[in-house]
Amino acid sequence: WQAQAFAMTLALHRRGLFTWPEWAEALAQEIQRAQAQGDPDLGDSYYRHWLCALEALVARKGVASAQEFERHAQAWDHAADRTPHGQPIELRPEDYAPIA
Repeated sequence: WQAQAFAMTLALHRRGLFTWPEWAEALAQEIQRAQAQGDPDLGDSYYRHWLCALEALVARKGVASAQEFERHAQAWDHAADRTPHGQPIELRPEDYAPIA
């Protein structure tokens, strides 16, 4: 997933959504925010910070909202719950339905 987050960042940068200095600032701000909240910065959380920074930057640019990110995260969780271990997770329309 880390490679996919990296690739998404590069693709969005290449499409002109943000400059590389904007990206670097967003990532630095996310790391600083996490450290201020107690992240010990042992290296294992770097790509979680990367993903949070990417989501925040994309939301700030108006491409997707926090609600859209949450909707997709819930759909992935739902799809993962029904997928047998070791099998690829595939999203289906019903994964986006509200979970009762």
